[in-house]
Amino acid sequence: MALHMLKLSVGSESYESLAEFQAARRAARRAAGEPEENFHRTRHFPRRTAEILDGGSIYWIIKGFIRARQRIIRFDELIGDDEQKQCAIVLHPELVRTELQARRPHQGWRYLEPKDAPPDASTLARPDDAPPPEMAAALKELGLL
Repeated sequence: MALHMLKLSVGSESYESLAEFQAARRAARRAAGEPEENFHRTRHFPRRTAEILDGGSIYWIIKGFIRARQRIIRFDELIGDDEQKQCAIVLHPELVRTELQARRPHQGWRYLEPKDAPPDASTLARPDDAPPPEMAAALKELGLL
């Protein structure tokens, strides 16, 4: 069964700002003649890579809520400016909206079990009289929805 990762998207204001940032990064890599891949650099390799590569995604926390996910393609080894080994989490270019799920900030990344991952937003029907997503997530967290 797939295992996921949970990560803060530092500097992102919204789903759209993360999507724009990643598109700009891919364009810059294309212009430099490099592969058009999205990747996130981190200091350590996950220990559970086999489980993650079995269909896992990285779930992005933006402004206190999980708002998006991206499928993880592979893990590459990089050498940083300090000559230390690092891990590049190579991501599929498609960014998928998820149902909002409140999360507290944390450093680094965390594992996320499939049972705890929010569903994709495209699978959810939202009635016209439903509260805005952020309000619905807050009410759900309080047990009121």
